[in-house]
Amino acid sequence: MGLCDDRIVIITGAARGLGRAHALAFAAAGAKVVVNDLGVALDGSDPRSDAAEEVVEEIRAAGGEAVANADDIADFDGAARLVQTALDAFGGLDVVVNNAGFVRDRMFANVAEDEWDAVVRVHLKGHFAVSRHAAAYWRDRSKAGAPVVGRIVNTSSGAGLLGSVGQAAYAAAKAGIAALTLVQAAELGRYGVTANAIAPSARTRMTEGVFTEMMARPESGFDAMDPANVSPLVVWLGSSQSSDVTGRVFELEGGVVSVADGWHHGPSRGKGDRWDPAELGPVVRELLAEVRDPEPVYGAE
Repeated sequence: MGLCDDRIVIITGAARGLGRAHALAFAAAGAKVVVNDLGVALDGSDPRSDAAEEVVEEIRAAGGEAVANADDIADFDGAARLVQTALDAFGGLDVVVNNAGFVRDRMFANVAEDEWDAVVRVHLKGHFAVSRHAAAYWRDRSKAGAPVVGRIVNTSSGAGLLGSVGQAAYAAAKAGIAALTLVQAAELGRYGVTANAIAPSARTRMTEGVFTEMMARPESGFDAMDPANVSPLVVWLGSSQSSDVTGRVFELEGGVVSVADGWHHGPSRGKGDRWDPAELGPVVRELLAEVRDPEPVYGAE
């Protein structure tokens, strides 16, 4: 028996890297997988529609069940077609793994509007669009009295949690995904759906060019940056065993799993009246002295 026997899973951006590793891991755990990918280059250009088919054939060759989908997940109608692909091919949907993305890195003062829009569109809107159609399907089933064990697994990033120099658009989108996960968890639990996010560190097309030494394959021993190291938690979060875990962001690197400890209400001062601007300097400094310093932004000197 597999951990995800007969569960129906959509994975976006599943032709390479993390998405491919997730697809193979879910299939090995008994899931039926919809492999979605446009087959684009690292910057989102030059789509190749057969990219997802290669992973599907790999899954089938190992005895699993999978179908390919090449819809644009950031197009609302395309996302609807992706969800419909799962319903048509396998008769339902249990898990959405939002993984698709690309980068167009620039220092903030150099970011062009179209670069910002493209990155935010595929990451943040892509997460919204697919999950939105899946959530409507699960809500309708729940209201009809059918059992729902729905799972959303989003992909944030350390850049979204702490910031990253040269990645303003990417970091902003990934931070939005972390917040979106919290809202999904709060709203969808009544329908039998959990929502969690991961912030992985692994060797992908996005990271190899930026963190060349860190992402290099070792000559021997444990390959800490193999994207397949991330997939076991994604599979577990997609299983029925994770029903009591929702609204969390997990950081993963190699064999290490940690829970990101997010924003909390901190110390405060009250006056009982409106503050005068000139009063606030000492007050702010008192408050800052009572909290720990934030983690440094990735890449900051």
